[in-house]
Amino acid sequence: MTSGTASAPVRFSTAGLPEAERIALWEDHNAQALIGLRCRSLHDTALEATEINLQLPRAHLARVLGSPHVVERPDAEIRRVPSDAVACYLTVAGDAFFYSDDGVRLLRPGQLLVCDADRPFVRGFSHGLEELAVKIPHTVWRELGAPPALPQPVVVDADAVHLRTLAALVGRALSPESAVAADVDEDAVLDLLVSAASGRAPALSAVHLRVAKTYIDDHLADPGLTAARIARGIGISERHLSRVFAAGGTSVPRHLLQRRLERARALLGAGGGTTVAEVAERCGFASAAHFSHRFRERYGLRATDVRREARAGS
Repeated sequence: MTSGTASAPVRFSTAGLPEAERIALWEDHNAQALIGLRCRSLHDTALEATEINLQLPRAHLARVLGSPHVVERPDAEIRRVPSDAVACYLTVAGDAFFYSDDGVRLLRPGQLLVCDADRPFVRGFSHGLEELAVKIPHTVWRELGAPPALPQPVVVDADAVHLRTLAALVGRALSPESAVAADVDEDAVLDLLVSAASGRAPALSAVHLRVAKTYIDDHLADPGLTAARIARGIGISERHLSRVFAAGGTSVPRHLLQRRLERARALLGAGGGTTVAEVAERCGFASAAHFSHRFRERYGLRATDVRREARAGS
């Protein structure tokens, strides 16, 4: 598995910027961080937009929120800022349209659009937008066994379990509320995108494993989280859940403990005023004593020492 927190998420917002300069600054940011676009705001209001970017070893992730506007990627912009990449947009909120040389597509929340970023297009968001974007270089796209070219954009409904997993994986990595950057399963993100774009279903057990791991990460603070509750939460039997984890060389309790300890170590290493007891509670341990025992058993270090060193370093 390729994990990716090679760089921390970077946040850019037009809030507080001079209204007359917002569009130009938004265009400059996107040209450097994601894809070069020309932008114009709808109505007579200043653009309100925020983007959280995360560069991984093989792909770039972004969460985009904005007021009503239109973006265009014409030939001149493609020549000025070529991307040599495939662009994937998963709509979270707000209807949108996508116009290219083969016609117009209307997109609803829960749909995925995959297109060649170096073919001209226009996108519009009449009621604003919230979306997750992934930019994948053409070389990586081909290495993954995807169609070598995208002569036409592909639109996929996100009702399928693998696209819900994709939304959870990307969304959690770019959550503005996240205090600690979670490891990103980059292989899973890329596999799910290629599967969706090519119309092939990923291996069912692999999908269930990713769904289960996503569910676990989203509920780590719950001390009552069990295999039975995880199975119910993702819609499979507890027996099948156990088989899925066994095929991956682990078990549900072992993986759950591992993720809790990994998150706890990240929280302790972040410094700040969080106590060991608070970290234990935030990571779903029933007691600080049980957490401290498990932490020392796993890392050969006391949680208090890790916290003390982190605070001293900061």
